[in-house]
Amino acid sequence: QWTAISALVTGRRRALVVQRTGWGKSAVYFTATALLRARGAGPSVIVSPLLALMRNQIEAADRAGIHARTVNSANIDEWEQVYAEVSDGAVDVLLVSPERLNNPGFRDLVLPKLIAAAGMLVVDEAHCISDWGHDFRPDYRRLRTLLEELPPGVPVLATTATANARVTRDVAEQLEAGGQDETLVLRGSLDRDSLRLAVVRLPVAQRRLAWLAEHLGELQGSGIIYTLTVAAAQESAAFLRDRGHNVAAYTGRDDHSQRQASEAALLANEIKALVATSALGMGFDKPDLGFVVHLGAPQSPIAYYQQIGRAGRGVERADVILLPGREDADIWAYFASLAFPPERVVRTTLAALAEASRPVSTSALETRVDLSRSRLEMMLKVLDVDGAVRRVSGGWEATGQDWAYDADRYARVSAERAREQRAMLGYITTETCRMEYLRRELDDPAAAPCGRCDNCTGQPWSDAVSEEGTAAARDRLLRPGVQITPRKMWPTGMKELGVDVSGKIPASLSAEPGRALGRLTDLGWGPRLHSLLADGVPDEQVPGEFVAAMVKVLAGWDWAQRPAGVITLPSRTRPRLVRSLGERIAEIGRLPCLGGIAYAAGAAEAGSAGAAEDSTAGAGQHDGARQPEGTPQADGARQYNSAHRLLALWQSLAIPEQLGSAVARLSGPVLLVDDRIETGWTMTVAARLLREAGAPAVLPLVLAASS
Repeated sequence: QWTAISALVTGRRRALVVQRTGWGKSAVYFTATALLRARGAGPSVIVSPLLALMRNQIEAADRAGIHARTVNSANIDEWEQVYAEVSDGAVDVLLVSPERLNNPGFRDLVLPKLIAAAGMLVVDEAHCISDWGHDFRPDYRRLRTLLEELPPGVPVLATTATANARVTRDVAEQLEAGGQDETLVLRGSLDRDSLRLAVVRLPVAQRRLAWLAEHLGELQGSGIIYTLTVAAAQESAAFLRDRGHNVAAYTGRDDHSQRQASEAALLANEIKALVATSALGMGFDKPDLGFVVHLGAPQSPIAYYQQIGRAGRGVERADVILLPGREDADIWAYFASLAFPPERVVRTTLAALAEASRPVSTSALETRVDLSRSRLEMMLKVLDVDGAVRRVSGGWEATGQDWAYDADRYARVSAERAREQRAMLGYITTETCRMEYLRRELDDPAAAPCGRCDNCTGQPWSDAVSEEGTAAARDRLLRPGVQITPRKMWPTGMKELGVDVSGKIPASLSAEPGRALGRLTDLGWGPRLHSLLADGVPDEQVPGEFVAAMVKVLAGWDWAQRPAGVITLPSRTRPRLVRSLGERIAEIGRLPCLGGIAYAAGAAEAGSAGAAEDSTAGAGQHDGARQPEGTPQADGARQYNSAHRLLALWQSLAIPEQLGSAVARLSGPVLLVDDRIETGWTMTVAARLLREAGAPAVLPLVLAASS
């Protein structure tokens, strides 16, 4: 610690500190800040990635007698006051998010003054800078420009607990931007002598959840239970509460005040655990956290090490238990969204910006570039860092600078992601020391057997689970029924694509809220639905267990008026499945099966119909279902964003004359049946056609929802 502090305060150097969680990295930058401020330096600017982490850092600064403030998306009303306090010299530390660095107003008006006055720049969770890292964030790459613009003699500190040798080299090189001297790298042992690592392998989700319910009370103190998806967090928390445990769910979909209240409850030991997604991740500081359990494995040993690092900072023993699932690898693939797009897609984006006479918004770019919103924004951020585009008020503009597509690097990064996933599977099955395995993945030269994990001690946790607990978990997880919210707005810019719609979808042409049997990300129905709808599975009549579950969904549906008929959507890859599902629902409900919507003339041959969504998405994968990116189809015929999905669908569906006549005679709603829904545009277009044909209402009913 003192070596780092001295290098910053006396040597005015740039340093990278790679040390285990709980080592005291915040003590380094708070102490250095106090010493620099005593010498008349300006405030330290800390770039920090998460609101939860910022809150912890502000509280820690206050305990150290340092006045810290933040500007982030959750305190917009305070920004002007914070800026005034900085100008008055009343702020010792200003925390900002990396995204704030490229907000046009902040970047152009506030940041230059901060850079000129900064006493020190701190980059927390610095592994996010590197696209080799497990949690790369394009906004962090903008720090390179910031580093180049810092006045001479302003010290820079980057800190992380999760950087292997490759990430360390990459970050250190970026810290040397602007011709600075070689970065001082301080790496220490990554062992955590309080952690007791273990893996409990159980075959199915209900047994894993039942095991946790039966053993949670044995874990000391309070802790975190990590899940891979929002649905899993919510389902697991609900079941654990049913079994008498005081837990709360915590996900990125919760509003700010709810997350803050949940964090406070855990910090105060008012609850046994938070059942959380990775939204509760980097930097969450609770020294007495007694355990971390994972229901499902993260994608890499490095990501896993970071999350378990929340535990055992201030206690002698903390249990760290991984409950892996067979479906984990499928979930990794489902969320594999960081692959940089192919060069032709990037060039299309640059051309669209170059041709524009004014800045182009991200939503407007979606009409020209067929990428999902999140992936498009990620690409633009990388291009911004590379100098090819610039974010300005009103959107994005091209800079005109030459830009080269680094295909080799993108391929190497993708290969590294795949290697990390294999390494995570290796952690699960290793018979050697688990802590040593993680430390070797982090290139810790001092890696050695810990003597504490289940493999070292020969004392694994029992995998016994009661049948009663398993049955209760099964009942909870297999409760059928998920609400489907209909689309409310047409995508921006559709008129430019020749589709004359805009703004709000009229209620007279829209679907009602619908139902799905389950989500593909559910712990219970998810694996079953995956098995039914996966590529390569033969198209057969719908199995009885799914029909029985759909009947339960219908029985619990509190519709305003009972359906008067059943209609199916067309499918090129699952026609028997979809048709038989509609027929069985009609038979059991004693409703007329009116037939199916059809592909419009020429749509089948064109192969671009989005209701033809399964023609472009693979077997039964309607509505743009995701697949591991980098596969041949991922950026070919598939459409990713709403504008292109709707364009492909608009002229692709048709109401056969006989069906139209039957619809016009209906006195009640239509049940519109399909196998899967992802973006919702197929249902939206089909509902519009049916409403125009005279249907009083349209009730979507599908087997699977994507999320």
